Amino acid sequence: MSKAFAGTALAVSLLLAHGAAAAIFDDDVARGQIRELSNKLDATVKLLDDRLSRVEDRRALVELSSQIEALRSEIARLRGQLEVIQNQVDTADKRSKDLYVDIDTRLRKIEQVKEGGAPGGDPAKPAADASVPPAEAKAYEAALNQFKLGNYPLAIAAFQGFLVTYPTSKLAPSAQYWIGNAHFAQRDYKQAIAAQQRVLASWPEDPKASDAMLNIASAQEAMGDRRGGQKTLEALLVRYPGSPAAASAKQRMSPQSAGPAAAPSAAPSPSPAKKQ
Repeated sequence: MSKAFAGTALAVSLLLAHGAAAAIFDDDVARGQIRELSNKLDATVKLLDDRLSRVEDRRALVELSSQIEALRSEIARLRGQLEVIQNQVDTADKRSKDLYVDIDTRLRKIEQVKEGGAPGGDPAKPAADASVPPAEAKAYEAALNQFKLGNYPLAIAAFQGFLVTYPTSKLAPSAQYWIGNAHFAQRDYKQAIAAQQRVLASWPEDPKASDAMLNIASAQEAMGDRRGGQKTLEALLVRYPGSPAAASAKQRMSPQSAGPAAAPSAAPSPSPAKKQ
């Protein structure tokens, strides 16, 4: 009996040992499979990261390309604006040169009148008027000489001082007129218009008034207000039809505008007849 019992116990022990070994073997396989799956998962995640990185790079390139196109469009727009501004500057320079030529012509006429002593219809004639006191004439000539030399700020200050010292002088309208011209020469068109408007307001019947209107038109055109300049020229033709400034206005106006504006000068009126 004891031998039989021992044999039975040994058989049971062998069976239990075999079952434990089988369990250990199954656990190692499972772990290996888990490691293999984990490695595959890591590889898949890495692959997805790489693909996402490429997509983000492409998006960045697309955004960069859009920004470049936007910059190109902005540069093209700025170039267009620059061309317009350059054209306006060139036009203003041409008008300024034309004005300087006109001023130089008028100044030469002044000098000819002073040297020859002959009567003339130049608007600056009061400078040679014998009825002007010598002190006034000297102060006026000093300011005018500053203008001739191109010292426009000094000319403005000198003419303003003249007006303060001699507010009722016969040369006061001319002094105010040259203040406006000096502002125009410095391209301060707003101040030029304001100065010439004072001539019209204070001395509307003076020969300088028509020249002041012509200068206002030039300043308006230089500022880009061509329509305003044309209206001022038309008003000049109506208000001072027989003046030299009106003749200049006719030359500057377009054919379409010159016809209707010139009509008033032909109307029967004693004042234009005397001026002519």
